[in-house]
Amino acid sequence: MPTRTLTRLTLRRPDDWHLHLRDGAMLRGVLPATTADFARALIMPNLVPPVVTAAQAIAYRDRIRAALPRDADFTPLMTLYLTEATEPADVARAHAEGIATAVKLYPAGATTNSNSGVRDFEKVLPVLEEMAEIGMPLCVHGEVTDPEIDIFDREAVFIDRVLKPLRRKVPELRVVMEHVTTQDAVDYVRDSRKGMAATITTHHLIINRNAILAGGIRPHYYCLPVAKRETHRLALVQAAVSGDERFFLGTDSAPHADPAKLQPCGCAGIFSAPVTMACLAEVFEAAGALERLEDFVAVNGARFYGVAPNEGRMTLQKGEAWTPDATVMTGDGPVTVFDPGFALHWRAA
Repeated sequence: MPTRTLTRLTLRRPDDWHLHLRDGAMLRGVLPATTADFARALIMPNLVPPVVTAAQAIAYRDRIRAALPRDADFTPLMTLYLTEATEPADVARAHAEGIATAVKLYPAGATTNSNSGVRDFEKVLPVLEEMAEIGMPLCVHGEVTDPEIDIFDREAVFIDRVLKPLRRKVPELRVVMEHVTTQDAVDYVRDSRKGMAATITTHHLIINRNAILAGGIRPHYYCLPVAKRETHRLALVQAAVSGDERFFLGTDSAPHADPAKLQPCGCAGIFSAPVTMACLAEVFEAAGALERLEDFVAVNGARFYGVAPNEGRMTLQKGEAWTPDATVMTGDGPVTVFDPGFALHWRAA
């Protein structure tokens, strides 16, 4: 029988369950790249200073709403930055009043603007116990920061040293291990009982560590957690296209102006928002799993967070190869857009 080639795909408008928008001029410059395709996004709180309290989350949400393009249909879902001084009552209030969707755990020093994060996990147990009681998810940047641990091993070590003990102490806590990068993390999520999920980024489905290092250093592929071996990338693709509802999209799209990236000690972060849906369509098509793309981007995450999938629809059209803009201009300077390294044929119709 002849094989039918799909050239048009209509699906629910997607959600991004891990997004950095920054603030000020950068926020205004990059927000349209997300609102063009996404109906909702979980906004990361690692500003300077971080978004720690319910009041700060309200103020940040208001700034995002004020920066929305005209006629944009987009809902920012806020998070609180967990510190050792976070008050359980403030977290409970933010949850009860619909101010914050989740709390974000950064091990201190793990990534951009994470110095206010957690060093002593015992000190945040009262907050985590309160979150388990009220059903509020904890989003985890899953890396240890011990300088003796190789950077390519930090995710696997975090699972053993931090995540497993934490979940034994607070077994009812609902946890999202964000931007997973290894077979170890995929296996841990699959082996876990109810209440555990993981986000997977656009770029970790596409690049491995060779993209950063082979043939010269490419700073625009540098992110944290850093991309790993090809075997790990393939494990992520398999998880994403499998239909397993515990895995869903969190782009970790993280803009930095080019001057901040192109330094002897450049910033970690990949700006993928403008090309995510086109890239994902290519990845899922190559895996023979286009019919599962909607679940990954619009259903699984909504189910875990207990919200209804979006009613709106978007259509992706396959055609001639096209080239996205290489940069997005912001008031803070140009931001380089993620280059997947292959031709894009899918785009929003």
